[in-house]
Amino acid sequence: MSNSSTIRAGIIGGAGYTGGEMLRILLNHPSVEIVFIHSRSNAGEAVHTVHGDLIGETDLHFSSEISNDIDVLFLCVGHGEAKTFLDNNKISNIIKIIDLSQDFRLQKDAARNGRQFVYGLPELQKEEIQKSQNIANPGCFATAIQLGLLPLAKEGILNEVHTTGITGSTGAGQKMQPTSHFSWRANNIQAYKSLTHQHLNEIMQTISGLQPTHKSLNFIPWRGDFTRGIYVTSYTQCDLNLDEAYQLYNNYYAGHPFTHVSNDMIDLKQVVNTNKCLVHLEKAGDNLIIHSAIDNLLKGASGQAVQNMNLLFGLNETEGLKLKATSF
Repeated sequence: MSNSSTIRAGIIGGAGYTGGEMLRILLNHPSVEIVFIHSRSNAGEAVHTVHGDLIGETDLHFSSEISNDIDVLFLCVGHGEAKTFLDNNKISNIIKIIDLSQDFRLQKDAARNGRQFVYGLPELQKEEIQKSQNIANPGCFATAIQLGLLPLAKEGILNEVHTTGITGSTGAGQKMQPTSHFSWRANNIQAYKSLTHQHLNEIMQTISGLQPTHKSLNFIPWRGDFTRGIYVTSYTQCDLNLDEAYQLYNNYYAGHPFTHVSNDMIDLKQVVNTNKCLVHLEKAGDNLIIHSAIDNLLKGASGQAVQNMNLLFGLNETEGLKLKATSF
């Protein structure tokens, strides 16, 4: 770092949803100075002209220039664009990179231009993240689903999984699409990418790494009538009784400050605008039912990226991320 107390950060793709959330977090992070926010389409414009809630919060402007005088670079770009960015721009090897696209999440794609990316799910491999230089931030659905399944897979007792999950409109990105238009989204719901969602690959990579014999996860995602958040329900055959399952989950997440196991049924408002994941368990016959919920833009994207940054630089994992849910 440039000195013992300040991390100098750059953001690529600062005009989108994840870039805006990154900006909001880092502006209030006690150990970070934002050096630049890059946006090709908004260069020269004040940040608050795009992120209207930041008027009066910052005088920063979007930049068309990229500086190497930073300690960490966040790539808040679309899928496929991170590879292109690294191919077209010379970024100093001493700069740590945290990529929010899916470009480097799979082991077969984890190396690029001499950089090796580590999959950045802290509840899976915190120690590896702490020793790394480059992080592939997990996907939003992938985060919510994996946090519901990790304790079972780690124990080697995860059977075939059936999962449904519903996400808000911000999960589709800022660019307008027919299914993100208010007139379509309001009072509506729709399944999409049934059993073929792109996050299945990283989920199965994780599960297979913990439990090589596990082969089957069936996932149907839904578009929901709200702006942000993900609520997932998974079920699988499990011989543990409910008390034993809770003990397993509580033991697994004991050292992880953002994932909390709740004895009471959870709801989406408990996690929106926070970096938390909440998990609740039920037992019905031989099936263990696992509910998990996150904010797709925070624990599912920018919040988790800052959590990873904290780990990379030896900070308290929760620094700058003690955010308040909006319960009403």
